[in-house]
Amino acid sequence: MNRLGNAANHWTVSKEYVDLRRTARDPIHVEFAAEPQWLFLDLSRSALVIVDMQNDFCSPSGWLDYIGADYTPARRPIEPINRLAKALREDGVPIVWLNWGNRPDRMNLSPSVLHVYDAAGDDIGIGGSLPGHGSKVLEKGSWGAAIVDELAVAPTDIHVDKYRMSGFWDTPLDSILRNLRVDTVLFAGVNADQCVMATLQDAVCLGYDSILLQDCSATTSPAYCMEATIYNVKQCYGFVADSEALLSARDARKSIRSST
Repeated sequence: MNRLGNAANHWTVSKEYVDLRRTARDPIHVEFAAEPQWLFLDLSRSALVIVDMQNDFCSPSGWLDYIGADYTPARRPIEPINRLAKALREDGVPIVWLNWGNRPDRMNLSPSVLHVYDAAGDDIGIGGSLPGHGSKVLEKGSWGAAIVDELAVAPTDIHVDKYRMSGFWDTPLDSILRNLRVDTVLFAGVNADQCVMATLQDAVCLGYDSILLQDCSATTSPAYCMEATIYNVKQCYGFVADSEALLSARDARKSIRSST
């Protein structure tokens, strides 16, 4: 018999037979402190979605740096994301890098999207060439659209290009998560009040459980924007937690299992 599909969702087939039974995965139950309530979840039905940790947002000479914004807050999640992603990979949790990766002709971008950071239409906006190195802003394959060097990306990680604040519009993100049999999405990245929040909202509308990992997220917006994001996630959409709480719960589970 041969496998058709991924480890989480596949048939086994031959010329004579098709076995539709999915292989049951062992649950990875963890419990940890979160807001507004303590959480119990199954990591085997979860995914980590990391949003927009790209040079244009997080690095010197990137787009935000060019427009005079302080990009340094967007670098704060780098180490927490590395620690969390490494641990979750060991448990088989999918790591999804959700990044702007626009077409060179920008034919799928409406004026409302192009207007962002180029309000008068006479500056370097999406797809424009940045001074000094000529990188095309957030264009697929450009330096600016690349994940920052300090983040460890594994060959098994999943990459999804997005073209809006939300990563679900005009992308395969929903299909990928459903094909992986994911129920719970852990959110990280930047900007927490913009693309992370927009994607999280859509995730909840589509039926996913959503958790904003506060220490793995950041924004270059004013502090009150982060405060409002945390408030709105807890009030309307899901949960807020720290990755260290999740990692501690995971390590405690492993310690108990190894001692029995």
